[in-house]
Parts: sequence; C-alpha cells; structure tokens
Amino acid sequence: MLSRYPQLNQEVESSIFLFGARQTGKSTLLRTQFPSATFIDLLDSELRIRFQRRPSLLYEMLREKEQGSIVVIDEIPEVPELLNEVHRLISEKGLVFVLCGSSARKLKRKGYNTLGGRAYPCYLYPLVSAEIPDFDLDRALLHGMLPTHYLSKNPRRLLNAYVDVYLREEIREEALVRNLGSFQRFLEVAALTDGEMVNYANIASDCGVSAQTIKAYFGILEDTLIGYMIPAYTKVMKRRLVQAPRFYYFDVGLTQYLLRQTSLERGTPQYGHAFEHFVIQELIAYIGYHHKDEKLAYWRTHTGIEVDVVIDEAKLAIEIKSTEEIQPRHLKGLKSFGDDYPEFRKILVSLDRINRCENDVELIYIHDFLRMLWKGELF
Repeated sequence: MLSRYPQLNQEVESSIFLFGARQTGKSTLLRTQFPSATFIDLLDSELRIRFQRRPSLLYEMLREKEQGSIVVIDEIPEVPELLNEVHRLISEKGLVFVLCGSSARKLKRKGYNTLGGRAYPCYLYPLVSAEIPDFDLDRALLHGMLPTHYLSKNPRRLLNAYVDVYLREEIREEALVRNLGSFQRFLEVAALTDGEMVNYANIASDCGVSAQTIKAYFGILEDTLIGYMIPAYTKVMKRRLVQAPRFYYFDVGLTQYLLRQTSLERGTPQYGHAFEHFVIQELIAYIGYHHKDEKLAYWRTHTGIEVDVVIDEAKLAIEIKSTEEIQPRHLKGLKSFGDDYPEFRKILVSLDRINRCENDVELIYIHDFLRMLWKGELF
C-alpha cells in the first residue's frame, strides 16, 4: 500500500472537511489514518436510508462518546441533513469530525449547514511523485496519477468507467446540465484546449452551445474538482499582456483519455503538453498539502513570449520543457520575464539530465526538480 502525503491524523485539532475528486483515495486514506475512529460509510445504502429518514439518529448514536472522540463520515454529501447533527455534536459534546466528500458543490448549492467555520477544508489530490517508489514518469503522463489508474494493468478501461461514472452520478443525477450530450462533447473539447488560454466563444462554437453555457460548464468542472483555471499574471503591467486564464484537468491521465491518446512518444508536441500538465499538477498538490498561500499563474505577452508558471509570493518563475537538451531558445521566456521582474528566481525544468545555470536561469532535470519540490527546497 502506498503511503499518502497528507498526514491528517497528525494535524487534527478541530473537525475537517476532506474534499477530493472521485477515486483520489479518500476512503482508503481515512481508514488507514484513523483506524480507531468511529467510521460511518454513507455509501452503505441501508445506513444511508436510515439516516435520510431520521438524521437525529446520528446524535443518538454518538452522544455518549467522550469529548475529543474522532468520528469519520464518508461521503457526507449523500445525507447533508446530517450536518445539523454534526454541528450539535461538535458544540455540545466536543466531538471531532472528519467529513469526506467529492466536493462542496452539493452542500453549497442547496444551502446546507457547512458548520460555520467549525471544520476547516483539506483536499486530497491524485498521487504525487513523492508517494511512489520507483516513480515512472512516462506511465504517469499517459495513464495519470489516480491510484487505481497508475497501478492498474488496464488503466484505459478504468478511465472509461471513470468518465461514465462522473457523467452519470455528478452530472445527470444532480441535473446540472440539460443536454448531457453537449456536456460530453465539451469534456472532449476542453481536453483539446487543456493548458491553453480559454476562449469561451471558440469552445461554444465547437460544442454547439452558447458561450455563457460554456462558462457554466467550466464552473461545474471546478466545483466538482475535475479541473481548475490558472490565471494570467498581470500584477505589474510593464508591457501588454494576455489576461485570459488557462484550464487544466485535475489529472493528466484524464486529459490523455479524452484526447484518445494510447501512447506518448518523447519529442512530440503531445508528450510536451502532458509533461507540462504533470509538472503543474505536482505544484498544485504541493501547495495544497502545505496549506500555502501561494497561487499559480502564467505569464504571456501579446507577442507570444511566455512563462508557464509564476508564483508571485515565492518570487519564482518556472518554464517547463520536455526536451532532452536545453538550447538557448528555450530560455527566451524566462529571460524576458527576468527583464521585467529581476527579483524572481528562474527555473527551467526539463528532461535534460545535466543540471546547471545559464546566466541567472537554473536548469534542473525533472526528477531532481520533483525531489527538490517535495523536500521544500523550491519554495
């Protein structure tokens, strides 16, 4: 069994909402890290139906527990009415809850009790490189980092089922969209634009719906933790800059599946896009697990000069290239960015195995970069 990075059992001082996309391993993590806790699994249909009929059963079940006792409720959005009882048990009995779900969308949309700050949010991401002994980069780029997918002998079958379950359970059952066919098409078009600047009008034209509908579709992906937007960095406007955000799916393997990629060859544009996506995926997980205030952005001028990642709070700029031999032309974006922001540390991460500095740009091999990232040596 892989040892996951977040150690929730070592930082529980108050109740927690643990959110994460489907199959990131939330249930396994909670059972592993809280073996002595009272565990309530709302995917158990009989138990779920009983709590739906009478939510006060939760209070009756737990009211004799000692103060500070830990209670895990898996898939709390299945019976959100229980949150009132959770609130009462926290306030009156001093119990500590670890509440788990795919996202907060269902709770927020229907106005359910979110405990008024009595539970802080945590997130579980797909696997990260630091969690995997003998990490295989090329496997990760093609099949993704969801635990079952990365470890499976037949990940494409699992990815097909993953998309089907997401559409059926997250979208159809919640009636989030009227036309499921157009949403399926949108998922595929979003994969085509993964890592690119979002143009709502162009995507709307490809999907046969309005630009406003496309904005709503992207909102659904963000709310259900299936994707995220990376904004443009425009803090100081020293030159004319692009301001449209970029979109990425939460896992690189999902993107490759929607693009119908069955293989990835080094040196191809497809490999380069997946490589960039993976590095950004690792950065997002690192920031999330360390509860840092840093936010990712990208920088691009209207003449097309760009830097893939800018982290303003850490004064760090990162360019991502899948080349095995860095050439002077690969440094163009970082050098231009450095002209405007000389105080930033500049890193180019690539498949080039020779780490070195050229002027004030650090060239770092991908596996060394990942090691430095998870040891906290980058920011």
